[in-house]
Amino acid sequence: MSMREFDTASISSIAVQAPTAVRESFVEFKYSLPSYVALVSPIVDELMHFIDQLRGTDGSEVDIEVALREALLNAVIHGNHEDPYKHVHVKLRCGPDGEVSIMIQDEGAGFDSGSVPDPTAPEHRMSTHGRGIYLMRALMDEVSFEEGGTVVHMRKSPSSPPYRSQ
Repeated sequence: MSMREFDTASISSIAVQAPTAVRESFVEFKYSLPSYVALVSPIVDELMHFIDQLRGTDGSEVDIEVALREALLNAVIHGNHEDPYKHVHVKLRCGPDGEVSIMIQDEGAGFDSGSVPDPTAPEHRMSTHGRGIYLMRALMDEVSFEEGGTVVHMRKSPSSPPYRSQ
């Protein structure tokens, strides 16, 4: 395996392990960023560029991008309370079959994902927030929270239907 370093402006350095035979293994990216909302879009753009290069297009790219953006914003805003001394850690893995796995971890206190209100309930429809987790679950094949809600795992297989009943 060869090791390459990519510099994403002043955001962070990324170590990329690119296997010699990409079709036989996976590619994994690790990012760590301070909790600034302004850094979310550049990181999402960079990650989506890598995803597009590694797995090609199958129509699910927008689903991945929206879920990734929502998870990162949740970690920065709700997890780390935009504290620039706290970081959000991202691990993205693309498999040879096009499957994308994403892990995002914040340094906050966590939360109970079961206590998040349903944004489709009549009493929450006019709320200006509270749709991020709903969107993540609707757009990805699997979404789970661990370590008291400080870690979210998401997975998307290629050509998965974008919406399903839950």
